[in-house]
Amino acid sequence: MINIAIVGRPNVGKSAIFNRLANRKIAIVHDQPGVTRDRIAAPCALTETPCTIIDTGGIGAKLDDGFLDQVTIEADIAMDTADLILFVVDSREGLSHIETELALKLRKAKHPILLLLNKADHAEQEAQLGDFSRMGFGAGIPVSAEHGRGFHELISKIEDVIQPIATERAEKMADAEEHVAREGLKIAIVGKPNAGKSSLINAILKDERTIVSEIAGTTRDAVDVPYEYADEQHTLIDTAGLRQRSKMDTSVEVFSAMRTEKSIRRSDICLLVIDLEAGISAMDRKIAQVIQKEHKPCLIILNKWDLFHPGMQRSERLEKAEKQIRTELFFLSYAPFAAVSAKEGQHISQVFGQLTKIREASKETITTGALNRLLQDAFELKPPSIHKKFRKRVKLLYATAVVNDRYTAIPVPSYILFVNDKRLMQENYEQYLSNRIREKYYAPAIPIVFSVRSRNRSKS
Repeated sequence: MINIAIVGRPNVGKSAIFNRLANRKIAIVHDQPGVTRDRIAAPCALTETPCTIIDTGGIGAKLDDGFLDQVTIEADIAMDTADLILFVVDSREGLSHIETELALKLRKAKHPILLLLNKADHAEQEAQLGDFSRMGFGAGIPVSAEHGRGFHELISKIEDVIQPIATERAEKMADAEEHVAREGLKIAIVGKPNAGKSSLINAILKDERTIVSEIAGTTRDAVDVPYEYADEQHTLIDTAGLRQRSKMDTSVEVFSAMRTEKSIRRSDICLLVIDLEAGISAMDRKIAQVIQKEHKPCLIILNKWDLFHPGMQRSERLEKAEKQIRTELFFLSYAPFAAVSAKEGQHISQVFGQLTKIREASKETITTGALNRLLQDAFELKPPSIHKKFRKRVKLLYATAVVNDRYTAIPVPSYILFVNDKRLMQENYEQYLSNRIREKYYAPAIPIVFSVRSRNRSKS
């Protein structure tokens, strides 16, 4: 969806413009500066091209840090999240110091900006509006939100900007869908030596394409193996078994490990193969940490299931296995698991069954409004502690979820948190926020990635 942010100092008519574009009264219109404290979003009712308008209230609200800090917050948020920025000024009051400062920030934006000269109720006022052109956004568009004057020209200008963006995105989406149908998933099979990675691929393929041996380290290179499933051409990336660097006795092993790490980075999802009979080792944890560091979706494969407490009931075995991996690999708590026996060909269908569920769940995205309500509730329920060094508490100003522009078959959103000072965000509180998101919007196998940004870029 295309986003259009409305920015400007207090009482210039941002909310009135927002309401007219939405064709209904949503934002509160009042003469008191700073009435709009929260950011309100709604579909634009006047454009042919679907888009969302965002009323970025709050510039000039009475905050301890003063006007200019708040100007920075609003400009940064608009530049980071909007495809088009509507910069609103009061045509009757003339150019102010706050608008000059805001213009300095907005000129750094990569996205287009339309200058709106609001409260231009009469044609004779337009002759006196040349002063605003000094900000570098052209002569501006005279409008009157109260009377609807100038909105026909405004909508035409908005369409000129957003229609090509919408067309380009539709083409990219069509190309991406065709790309997925052709290539499917890139699946990295990772694990320590002799965990059963090659056996798993053989079980999936139902042949002996890869070399299976009891000798640790048989697979030296990362090998791409094509596999067709459900009319998609997937790529199984068979990787060398990772060992601790100190135990690598040849340069070949070192380079194999480097290629394995590269394979993790280029994959859509990792299958972490664990030798369940041997138990989870320090090397298993190390490999899991590489997956976590690269922010990759992960499915844990508990291999050699047939040898794990075979005398117990299946439900008891599953409970025991899950307790073990959740204790030892607690930092991969988001990763579901499948218990299989690659050698015996048991429960192999679970692997792609789980992958299908993971892909479907990854399509569900949280809206900006729902995300902000969820996180604000989390902050109120459990306020962050005061940072020992800086003697301050982190404050959340705004949040949005962004998916990387590079298309991936299983997208991992980045949750951008705009805060007063990113240095105040503590790791345990990030984990708390992550847990709250998972409680409400559980996406199996998908990591939660935060990008915490300060209101002042010098602190970022």
